[in-house]
Amino acid sequence: MLVFYKMGILSFQQVETIKTFVLSFGLLAPFVFILLFTLAPLIFFPDGILALAGGLIFGFYAGSFYIMIGALCGGTLSFYLARVYGTWLREKLAHEKLINFQKSVKKHGFIMVLLLRLVPLVPFNIISYSAGFSTIRYRDFFFATLLGMTPGVLVYANIGAQSLAFGTKEFYIAVALLLLLVVVSMVLKHSVKKRLDKYEEHSKEA
Repeated sequence: MLVFYKMGILSFQQVETIKTFVLSFGLLAPFVFILLFTLAPLIFFPDGILALAGGLIFGFYAGSFYIMIGALCGGTLSFYLARVYGTWLREKLAHEKLINFQKSVKKHGFIMVLLLRLVPLVPFNIISYSAGFSTIRYRDFFFATLLGMTPGVLVYANIGAQSLAFGTKEFYIAVALLLLLVVVSMVLKHSVKKRLDKYEEHSKEA
């Protein structure tokens, strides 16, 4: 069985493997899942797979909650690693959007992180590391991340929760919401990119 993830397709077997591993810890399963999400940025493991697994393992409501906590913990870890090991990590994580993001975030930290979380122009982990390199306050980074990632978390948790109900109305609604998220992201991508370019020009003039 296959599920969509952004513009690619990932094997559902990966999600099942995570499910089996997490559930093997019994009552500690939620803590193990959150720990996996927290450490995922260290190896750039796709957060989408973990989000789908969270919905499958814990259901929509609990899954969404654990995914949120895990993603915030992972983002926080990346943020502070970048603050502490900035120079070394900047060389290791060379990314075409990194320099532009650092310039833009100086004056528009909260809104920049929020927009990038809402519209996947840059991978989740790259945004977290880049924010750590910048001058943005952690409080602004935290709340922008929380608000920006919420729609995606709810959609992925939902499709994960409905993934075993193939052929039901709920399953097709979950898939439709995922496709809608992708379409809306693509539509907004151009607008957000123009805003990023605008911020970049203003930074150069300054």
